Amino acid sequence: MRSRARVVVIGGGIAGCSALYHLTQESWSDVLLLERDEITSGTTWHSAAQVTSFGMNQTMVALKARSIALYRDLAADPDHPVGYNYGDGGIRLAGDARTMEGYRHFASMARGMGQHWEVIDAAECARRHPLIDTDGLAGGLWDPHDGHIDPSQLCNALLARARRAGAEVVRRCPVTAIARQGEGWHLTTPMGEIEAEIVVNAGGYRCNEIAAMMGHRLPVASMEHQYFVTEDMAEVRDAGRRIPLLRCPISDFYSRQERDGLLVGFYEQDCETWGLDGIDPDFTMDLSPDDLDRVMPVIEGAMARMPALATAGIKQVVNGPITYTIDGAPLVGPVPGLRGAYCITGLRAGLGEGGGHGWLLAQMIVHGEAEVDTWCLDPRRFLAHGTVAYTAQKAVEDYRNEFRFHFPHEHRPAGRPLRTTPLTGTLVEEGAHMGVVAGWERLEYVAPEGFAEAHSFRFTDAEPLIAREVRAVAEDVALTEISGFSRFQLTGTDVHAFLERLSCSRIPRKPGRMGLTYWLNGHGCLKSEVTVANVAPGRVLLGSAAAAQWHDRDWMDAHLGPGEDVAITDLTTSHTILLLAGPRSREVLSRAARGDWSAAAFPWLSVRTAELGVAPATVMSVSFSGELAYEIHVPNESLAAAWRTLRAAGAATLFGSRAVESMRLEKSFLHWKADILTEFDPYEAGLERFVRDGGGYVGAEALAARKAAGPTRRLVTLAIDADDAPARAGASVTSHGGIVGTVTSGAMGHRTGLNLGLAFVKPACAAEGTALEVDMIGTSRPARVIAPAPYDPGFARLRR
Repeated sequence: MRSRARVVVIGGGIAGCSALYHLTQESWSDVLLLERDEITSGTTWHSAAQVTSFGMNQTMVALKARSIALYRDLAADPDHPVGYNYGDGGIRLAGDARTMEGYRHFASMARGMGQHWEVIDAAECARRHPLIDTDGLAGGLWDPHDGHIDPSQLCNALLARARRAGAEVVRRCPVTAIARQGEGWHLTTPMGEIEAEIVVNAGGYRCNEIAAMMGHRLPVASMEHQYFVTEDMAEVRDAGRRIPLLRCPISDFYSRQERDGLLVGFYEQDCETWGLDGIDPDFTMDLSPDDLDRVMPVIEGAMARMPALATAGIKQVVNGPITYTIDGAPLVGPVPGLRGAYCITGLRAGLGEGGGHGWLLAQMIVHGEAEVDTWCLDPRRFLAHGTVAYTAQKAVEDYRNEFRFHFPHEHRPAGRPLRTTPLTGTLVEEGAHMGVVAGWERLEYVAPEGFAEAHSFRFTDAEPLIAREVRAVAEDVALTEISGFSRFQLTGTDVHAFLERLSCSRIPRKPGRMGLTYWLNGHGCLKSEVTVANVAPGRVLLGSAAAAQWHDRDWMDAHLGPGEDVAITDLTTSHTILLLAGPRSREVLSRAARGDWSAAAFPWLSVRTAELGVAPATVMSVSFSGELAYEIHVPNESLAAAWRTLRAAGAATLFGSRAVESMRLEKSFLHWKADILTEFDPYEAGLERFVRDGGGYVGAEALAARKAAGPTRRLVTLAIDADDAPARAGASVTSHGGIVGTVTSGAMGHRTGLNLGLAFVKPACAAEGTALEVDMIGTSRPARVIAPAPYDPGFARLRR
């Protein structure tokens, strides 16, 4: 075994095997995989091994398409053939019209990724799957690519190719210690010591044993999962074709053909976590005891949907651990706070997605960024709230809802409330409907007592409430709390030079002034959106999205030069923003705080410290709504006092984030990780006004090359001819039936009366006035490209 390696991958399941193989595909051959026992001896060996193309966002669809293409290639390799039943097809059932509308949205999204899924009625479901009963069935989503694969053959085929490219694989070699050594890592094993530049945690359900050796913890919990395999069934044997895969959110089960029988798996409500208090070191190629009594309600539902199961014999029961994260999506990417550490774990559907996960991870390691935006997989999307208990509660919730997708604005209740401010209780008492952002409870809108939103892909009964709040902001004054925004204080003599090296935008240097800036990655594409405020000489405040806290801190730490005089203090959990907006907001602020707050003394993009009554605060004249507005940053211990002062000064009406979303689209303002993606540069995103002349910043040369090459896409504002539904992220934009782009954000603009969307489209379709269509819940809706900022395009209202 080599004693040095550029990359050491720990874990020999599908995650580790795929990562190793794809690193060699990126021409890195000095790579080593260590497996504590045998290849696939963790979860992979007992996987139900279904391979689908279904995903709930474009990144996941791309992952699965990549996996399918790879597996088909491996299956055709005569040297290491892989058993792969590709193209059996599969149906996701639906029991109501709302679910069918969701499927129509996902089918629209898939079209933009080159995938064709069909939304079919109940009769067609029965025609394609001869074993199902259609009672209570509304229809389903047909995926023609569904199939299943042999896990052991798949992993060994990947490793064979990796070995041929120079990689090394060592079995029965547990890692017993990992220590930081300079910029790299020192690993201890029974077979010797290893020095590595990069360590990849692909440990499956043992990922936190590896993480603990590196001084951190991953938000991953394991769940017991059971399936059984039937004896041969005449109904399967005599069907004349392979039985499609089935996933049923009505009764929480799935099935696929296994030889001349069926494999049937269960997601029971009375589910069990596994291994939270430690895992037996000898648990390998092993299972938990069968417990079919626990899944009996699901079995009964499966038999009702597939009556042939009632007379089928059971020849094998499997009860093994599978891993979940807080939101059910894997962790693939950099480990927060640890340079040279990556993970690829939490793959509850590992076989189906693993080929794509390894592909993305290898790109991140070798090139610094993948070719598609990977935020939905990034380990840094979960912050300090990802405790063992919280992760377990969310894993249970997600397991119980395995085949039930999230509706827009649906925030499920497990583990809530977790991250709160001193005002959370007060807001709820005043009728606030709360959503969740990075674990923080955040005001979405105010509703009457007893109101419960009927979540849908259409406009919901919350829309009139949102419209009322928009009207208050536009015509009078309103107040809200914005919890959890990432906030850093930078001090030192080199702060401005440091920020100018990070940002493609002009950095404000005058005390009392602020500005919006953009950070790029090494490929010249958008990395972060950051507000820079010069509060006082030598003291700068940075603000960014709530979920970006660890992401942006990692980026700053990675680019801080040796000896640079820059101190970074994280204020995210110690301060909260109160947002005062509307034409009367200057009047209210003047009553609440001493000093001259006139337009001459405190113009747009100003910042100063003040006292609201007795509460210290930092006030910024900045607006995401397009109206005159002030962000008031307050230490949490004084938050209630500042709130009372503003209410007493005349801020009587509350508004929430859904109103802000409506208003920011009327201004064509962008949202990080909705419209600001690592796949696009500032010119493509319409942010060229934020790119300063000259270079000297991260990504400058790459950006210049991209500009010279011309855009691949352009971000446009669309006015959509539809009054029943907004455009949802992922919906396909078409022209004469052909796909030309994808929606990133959408909402009703209540001040303009326009149903608005932002979308990246082909440059030829980006001219103002271009007629397009948006595929919304199964119907093509007319749309046209309009000028950005249809509301107050001259920005007069926020400057007054």
